[in-house]
Amino acid sequence: MEFVLLVKGLVIGFSIAAPVGPIGVLCIRRTLAEGHACGLVSGLGAATADTIYGCIAGFGLTFLSGFLISQQEWLRLIGGAFLCYLGIKTFLAKPAEQATVAKGNGLAAAYTSTFFLTLTNPMTILSFSAIFAGLGIISDRGDSISAALLVFGVFAGSALWWVILSSGVNVYRAKLNPSGLQWVNRIAGVIIAGFGVMALLSLGS
Repeated sequence: MEFVLLVKGLVIGFSIAAPVGPIGVLCIRRTLAEGHACGLVSGLGAATADTIYGCIAGFGLTFLSGFLISQQEWLRLIGGAFLCYLGIKTFLAKPAEQATVAKGNGLAAAYTSTFFLTLTNPMTILSFSAIFAGLGIISDRGDSISAALLVFGVFAGSALWWVILSSGVNVYRAKLNPSGLQWVNRIAGVIIAGFGVMALLSLGS
């Protein structure tokens, strides 16, 4: 039973993380421009936020999920504005003669930014709640052991996706010259800012 719960959590975490949105674009761009570690750490920031939302849904913390969902307009505004800022910053970034390797504060900033961006999407709670309820083992009174196993699986599945993505992208890193990196910055910047604009335009809808 425990193994089955872990596998279910892993599949859920992988499935929620895999669609390539702004976090995926950030992870790809950072892997190419700043190295495998930076891309992976960026993904793990998102995986941590997914795990927090998984905990809220899995342990039946309806009061907290209700509060976050009620504040979704503000969170969407903050997240959208931050995506626009990141998109512009990425678009204007100048590639070095060699792709740099982020370390120390750079890795901490990469982790924090994706963690923050993922947390500004409280609708993720609804996704987890619907999936967990569909599994038929989570209720308001909660089955703590089942919830903990599922949440651990969610983190493992989400982290697995980011390991696969950053590792796969890293294979092509050495093939990019400064001109190629400049185009990566421009394309990634436009896409990230585009996600931010869409988030802002969805306010009030």
